[in-house]
Amino acid sequence: MSVRSAGPPRTELIADTALALLAERGMRGLTHRAVDEAAGLPQGSTSNHARTRLALLEAAVRRQAEREAEVLNPAEMPHPSAGREQLVAGLAMALHRYLTGDHRQLLVSRYELAMEATRRPELRAYYDAAGAQFREPLEALLRTAGSTAPERHTLSLVAWCDGLMFSCVAGSYHATVPTQEELRSSVGELLQGMLDA
Repeated sequence: MSVRSAGPPRTELIADTALALLAERGMRGLTHRAVDEAAGLPQGSTSNHARTRLALLEAAVRRQAEREAEVLNPAEMPHPSAGREQLVAGLAMALHRYLTGDHRQLLVSRYELAMEATRRPELRAYYDAAGAQFREPLEALLRTAGSTAPERHTLSLVAWCDGLMFSCVAGSYHATVPTQEELRSSVGELLQGMLDA
């Protein structure tokens, strides 16, 4: 009887390896064979779990959303009734976490998947559905915080956060990591402009 070694389930290992390859090699470096090799799996293992390239990309998008949910950790976000200062602190903490450690690579894989979704309508729908799980709670937070245009403000806040993260991970500020205090000041100014206008 063989004993399976402890570790993540094979589907999770395959998806995590796909994300690592996307961050390291880009979309061209993501193949079933490359995932098998990088994950230390027998040849054909990835194809058994994700028969097509689209299935492999969908698995990567799904795992991307799961891992980003761990970074954001909704349980750490303040309750809307906690007030604006707590909301600002929670958003600054989440942004800082994204910009430090291994999470930077997670952002790179997200950018690769986002660009591929612009070329594959079938992946676009899957990608957008995964993204909605982050936008909807943020919109509810802004509504409770007093936003008079929560949908528009959510778009502005998400675009600002995405722009900041891109600039600090892949853009011209890639060597810069704002402190949590700096992020708190910036988020506070942004929310003040939205909510006090």
